[in-house]
Amino acid sequence: MPQHPSMPSVYLPHGGGPAFFMDGAMGNMFRPMGKFLESFHTLLPVRPAAILVVTAHWEAQVPSFCGAAQPALIYDYYGFPKETYAITYPAPGAPALAERAAGLLVKAGIQAQVDPEHGWDHGVFIPLKLLYPDADIPVLAMSLKAGLDPMDHIAIGAALRPLRREGVLIMGSGMSYHNLRQMGNSSAALDFDRWLDGALAGDAEHRSSWLAQWSRAPAGRVSHPREEHLLPLMVASGAGSDAAGRKLWSGAVGATAVAAWAFD
Repeated sequence: MPQHPSMPSVYLPHGGGPAFFMDGAMGNMFRPMGKFLESFHTLLPVRPAAILVVTAHWEAQVPSFCGAAQPALIYDYYGFPKETYAITYPAPGAPALAERAAGLLVKAGIQAQVDPEHGWDHGVFIPLKLLYPDADIPVLAMSLKAGLDPMDHIAIGAALRPLRREGVLIMGSGMSYHNLRQMGNSSAALDFDRWLDGALAGDAEHRSSWLAQWSRAPAGRVSHPREEHLLPLMVASGAGSDAAGRKLWSGAVGATAVAAWAFD
């Protein structure tokens, strides 16, 4: 495969449904996060050759990769204004990269598959519409593995690490705090955010040992009653080197702390 300047792997917040593209109170609440995502490209060493998005909104029995050349969009959000169901993102898919990524997992002893039918959910197209609005970079969506085991996802990230040297941006798409019933719980969100800072501050072994125990962290289960929005972080961290994680952005949704990290 061709060599490029190595890309980081990253864990980015994808917001609340289509809120970035709404007016009013909800749009305003997500405006700072949206501004960060719009400027994110300036933090990369070069333009990605392709983007592999590990989305919190797709779970499969084995890690699965979207193999379509032009995937359909899945509007998997409910109760939003009619116009938000007309959002488009016509970036090309990446069938060859899907085969390459699945092959890397199989080589590492991890079952994987390419799904030629699955589309892009809002964890894929919503943040990418801010990151790269021209929709001119090939995109590969990847599922989580059913069971949501942290160490499984760290191992998946490690197996995908070679893609970074091929110009692929590995992007975990989730939210570092995701408790929709307690979005105003600023104390819990701050406690977990501080814990994540410590968890991600070390080398790969340090990060893995801490992340494996995330549910025992201060406010861990309050922050993530179900962990699907945290697991993309495990893949991003696993794809990183022994360099400590870098906090790219620290912000808030209302009173709730959220953040983004990179792994070199």
